[in-house]
Amino acid sequence: MRLKKGLMISAIALASALTLSGCTDSAETPEAAPVEEAVEFEAGTTMAKLNEAGKITIGTKFDQPLFGLKGPDGQPVGFDVEMGKLIAAKLGISADNIKWTETVSANREPFIQNGQVDLVVATYTINDTRKEVVDFAGPYYLAGQDLLVLAGNPDKITGPEDLAGKPVCTVSGSTSEKNIAAYTDNVIATDTYSNCLGPLRSGEVVAVTTDNVILAGLADQNAGEFEVVDNPFTEEPYGIGLKKDDAEFRTFVNDVLEESFEDGGWAKAWEATAGTVLETPKPPAVDRY
Repeated sequence: MRLKKGLMISAIALASALTLSGCTDSAETPEAAPVEEAVEFEAGTTMAKLNEAGKITIGTKFDQPLFGLKGPDGQPVGFDVEMGKLIAAKLGISADNIKWTETVSANREPFIQNGQVDLVVATYTINDTRKEVVDFAGPYYLAGQDLLVLAGNPDKITGPEDLAGKPVCTVSGSTSEKNIAAYTDNVIATDTYSNCLGPLRSGEVVAVTTDNVILAGLADQNAGEFEVVDNPFTEEPYGIGLKKDDAEFRTFVNDVLEESFEDGGWAKAWEATAGTVLETPKPPAVDRY
C-alpha cells in the first residue's frame, strides 16, 4: 500500500475536520455517472426487474472511511458507494433511487440470500466459502490484510508473526478474523472495525487487523493516533456480492466493471474517494467463472 505523495495518513492537518461518527469521508463525492436512457433488458432477468422498478437496494458499510462511511445527511460516501452508483446508472437507475442498507461483515451473505439487498458492495473479499452461498462479480479492487497499531508502533510489531499470544481486534465473520487466527489465539471480535479503535487506544489490544485500505481510512480519520504497519500478508480481491446462480446479473455487473476500467469511470471514482489518500492502482482482471 502506497500513500499518495505528500499525503501522510498521520498528517495533523486532517485531524480536526474528521471523526468516524461525524461527517463525510476526506473524499469528495464525484459527479454521478450518467444514467442510461431507454435501456432494454431481456424479460425476466434481474436487470429487467430492477430497471422496471426504477430502484435498487445496495448493501454497503457505513463505518469505513474512503470506501463506505455514513455522511451527515445519512447517506454513505466512498469508493464502494461510487461503484454501486455506476452499476445502478447502467440499469437506468439514478443515484437518488438507490436505497443504501448497512451491511456488516457477518450479515452480507444472509442479506443477499434473503433478498434484503440486490447487491452488496462492501469491501467484500471473494473466497470459496462465500461462493458456496452467493455469487460475485469482479474483483474490482485487490487489497491485502495488514495491521493498525498506535502511532510510533510502541510494541514494535512488523507483521503477524509478532502477534503470538497477543490480543488483536478484528470483525466477527470477516476473512480477517479467520486469517489472523493462524498467528494468535487471542482475538477480540466485534461488529465493526471502528469499535476496535477504543481497545487499541486503551491498550486492551496491540493491533487492529483487516484490509490495508480500510486501516488507511481509519488512520486518515484519526490523524496522529495510529499507523499502518504496511506489510500486507494476504491478497483480498474485493467483489460485488449477488444472489447465487444469477448468471445473467453477474455477467452484466462484470461488463459494467470492465467498461468502467476502460472508460475511466473506475479511476474517477477512486480518485475522488480512496484516491485522496492512496495512489491510484491498476484495476484487476475480472474473473468470469
